[in-house]
Amino acid sequence: MAHINPSYLQITTTFGALIMALLTIFIRLKASHRPVTIRKIIIPPLGMATGFAMFFFPFMRVPILWAVIAFLVGWFIFSIPLIRSTKFEKMNGQIFAQRSRGFAFILFGLLAVRFALHEVIQEYVSVPQTGALFFLLAFGMITRWRLFMYLKYKEMTR
Repeated sequence: MAHINPSYLQITTTFGALIMALLTIFIRLKASHRPVTIRKIIIPPLGMATGFAMFFFPFMRVPILWAVIAFLVGWFIFSIPLIRSTKFEKMNGQIFAQRSRGFAFILFGLLAVRFALHEVIQEYVSVPQTGALFFLLAFGMITRWRLFMYLKYKEMTR
């Protein structure tokens, strides 16, 4: 395997994270015009779960304790702003996600925290392992957020 300059990898992943944040904001803004369904709630974490395939490659693996901690930080800390900013409303028998004015700020705030933590974590692990840890953090965050959305949706459809 050819050697990849870590600074190029860092720039690429930073740019990729910024593009993903912008896409997420754009998709969420468009989604507020369409009714919420169970399928729309569960597909993002299922799609994201394919990212676990990265752990087939030894250079992506991290100690299990680090993996669990990253997931739990996403689950218990990073998901909270998303949960608090997610509100549903019922209109004409359908459920819609209300637009949150703070969603973009929350997302960019989480991204800023990610970048700040990235600099600290990268002192101890490689760039690919840092990416793996942040994937686990994001997966913990999105699964708890989407579980909240699912439970809220089920409550409103009763």
